[in-house]
Amino acid sequence: FCPSSAQTLKNWQNEILNSFRYNYSNGFLEGINNLTKVMKRNAFGFRSFLRFRAKILLTHKYKRMGTHIG
Repeated sequence: FCPSSAQTLKNWQNEILNSFRYNYSNGFLEGINNLTKVMKRNAFGFRSFLRFRAKILLTHKYKRMGTHIG
């Protein structure tokens, strides 16, 4: 390790250890954010923001919204 890496590990030691201790993930939320960004990229030229918003909300409504920890 270089000194800056060692210092980073020391500064974030509790958070790093907690990531191993508690098996939580924000992957599901990152997936929702990614899908929304892809829709935004593909929606270039939408004239109505309300229509674009409705498309996003409908798409996420029909996605499986269950929670999974672990």
